[in-house]
Amino acid sequence: MVSTSLKPAQLTPPDIFRAGMSGLRARRTRVVLSALGIAIGIATMVAVIGLSTSSRADLMAQLDRLGTNLLTVEAGKDADGEPVKLPKAAVAMVERIGPVEKVTATAEVDARVRRSDAVPEELAPGVATQATRTDLLDALGARVDRGRWLDPASERVPTVVLGSIAAERVGVAEPGAKILLNDEWFVVIGILAPVELLPTLDRVALVGFPVAERFFGFDGHPTTIFERSSDASVEAVRGVLARTVNPGDEHSVKVSRPSDALVAKATTDKSLTTLMLGLGAVALLVGGVGVANTMVVSVLERCREIGLRRALGATKNAILLQFLTESLLLSTLGGVAGAVLGAVAIVGFARAQGWTAVIPPWALGAGLGATLVIGVVAGLYPAVRASRLHPTVALNAT
Repeated sequence: MVSTSLKPAQLTPPDIFRAGMSGLRARRTRVVLSALGIAIGIATMVAVIGLSTSSRADLMAQLDRLGTNLLTVEAGKDADGEPVKLPKAAVAMVERIGPVEKVTATAEVDARVRRSDAVPEELAPGVATQATRTDLLDALGARVDRGRWLDPASERVPTVVLGSIAAERVGVAEPGAKILLNDEWFVVIGILAPVELLPTLDRVALVGFPVAERFFGFDGHPTTIFERSSDASVEAVRGVLARTVNPGDEHSVKVSRPSDALVAKATTDKSLTTLMLGLGAVALLVGGVGVANTMVVSVLERCREIGLRRALGATKNAILLQFLTESLLLSTLGGVAGAVLGAVAIVGFARAQGWTAVIPPWALGAGLGATLVIGVVAGLYPAVRASRLHPTVALNAT
């Protein structure tokens, strides 16, 4: 007589998957609510990473377009606190620096801008007046939105070009209108497009140097000098610019790079991204707790089912794998939903801002990987507890 030993049946991966899915389908409302916590956490993290990446990509494209090689020199104050005047020949002095490619200047002018003589001077719209050279737009990379820019002829007659915001404040929509600068009528020949690197120019009225000298007593001393050089030589030029412009008192001159403000913005965005990722991680942790709670309750509610399966020959490992699979499926459901929601949020917000939507593949991968980790961690204790239930105890549970 041949003796045979009975071996417990082994569940295949498809069997385990079907068992796990049946457990989720039996409690759909609870599953949806638990998966929602995971989805919110993953959506937050994916959206924050994607929006931050899209913002930085747009910022870098803006820097590439505008250039980081623009330096400005502004007159400051001397040791006694008195305003310093830059030399009249400051532009010519800067031009002698070898790597310098373009240089121009503007100067503050004491002229109040009004739409007409019916507007009292004390109610002027707050538009400053500056004298400028005709090569300003070329040096700054700015452009005229409507009309035309100053040329060697128009810089000598009463004509003015308005910044974009200045035109709105004065109430001029198209070139050809006349406005008052102090008590002199000037014809608006152009309106600038917004100057991204120097938004202060959006709020000024620009006239030629000769006109400023003729009508407003301008003495020819520039207030701000703009200089461009090659990217490789920016720092070298920056080191000599102050003492070139004002050899006797270089500390009274302020040299700056407008693009530094955009770089600082990128750094600020990065800090905010870190904060938002932390909030997303908290949401994900809360979602994980929800999954763990759902699985613990599921084990308590299904004691008789566990006992019956154990009595019919299911091994401890089979019970453990079933509940662990349920936890993983529950977390994966939330993770996939969260990744989709995060991607939709990125595309929608980026389009609203005029950015190119950038969704880093690693962010989606990391989000889904995090859901698997959450699923294992949240489901491990309930799964082990279920697998250790004795069949007799489980069948007698109420």
